[in-house]
Amino acid sequence: MVRNMLSVVIPSRNEKYLRPTILDLLKKATQEIEIIAILDGWWPPPDELVDDPRVIYIHVSPSRGMREAINSGVAIAKGEFVMKLDAHCMFSEGFDEMLKADCKDNWVVVPRRKRLDPESWEIIKCSRPDIDYMYLAYPEDKSVWGGKGIQGKEWRQKNLDKDLKSKLIDDLMTAQGSCWFMRKKYFHWLELMDEENYGEFAKEMQEIGLKCWLSGGRMIVNKKVWYAHWHKTKGRGYSLNRKEWAKGTEYTNKWMEGKPWHKQTLDIKWLIEKFKPPTWPKNWWIK
Repeated sequence: MVRNMLSVVIPSRNEKYLRPTILDLLKKATQEIEIIAILDGWWPPPDELVDDPRVIYIHVSPSRGMREAINSGVAIAKGEFVMKLDAHCMFSEGFDEMLKADCKDNWVVVPRRKRLDPESWEIIKCSRPDIDYMYLAYPEDKSVWGGKGIQGKEWRQKNLDKDLKSKLIDDLMTAQGSCWFMRKKYFHWLELMDEENYGEFAKEMQEIGLKCWLSGGRMIVNKKVWYAHWHKTKGRGYSLNRKEWAKGTEYTNKWMEGKPWHKQTLDIKWLIEKFKPPTWPKNWWIK
């Protein structure tokens, strides 16, 4: 392990903007960094590969899925810190230094999220607020793709709350999953990523956040740092297999029933009482 180094792990599948994402990371980092890009069942054109000693490519074929890609990247990571990132993101200057400055041993850190126009490589200017807060919604909607389950949703009321804008470090119930940061040692302590139970792709942030909070850890949003993410509507890299997604949903719902993880010390009722998110009925735990 290299003390204070950041290892960025980028799982990718047929990604158009992997190269600009890597170049942006190299440009914006102010301390020692390595970037591990997993080419999961694909090769980019040769002229899109970044020739830099800080960049490592891992090619696997056939595709093994996102969780396996993340795990294979972390397995060879030399850094004290690891950050998982989607392959279509832009960052603020000095993101690495600022994320490390506010990351205790049992913390998961998520930067503020903006919206990226990947063609111009600029932030989309619009009336919608930046995404600082998300919540876990009560699993009651059967029409949700992949089946009725614990879903992450934008907490618009909090994102519009002017009083919260000045609170630069704050507790975070859940996040989108396109970017998260922690110490490598904590990644292994949390036993991430659990493909056996959750499948290849689904419920990434539910696994991370529930394991963290319900074993005594803390997940935060760091508003001193931002990243801009391209929310795909077309050209998705990882395909969403309905059977795989249902598997992740089914296992995530086990958190509603008790203690599905052996390191868990708190139940989900504690988390709901802490955050008081929308959609949860009063006395929901009484059946």
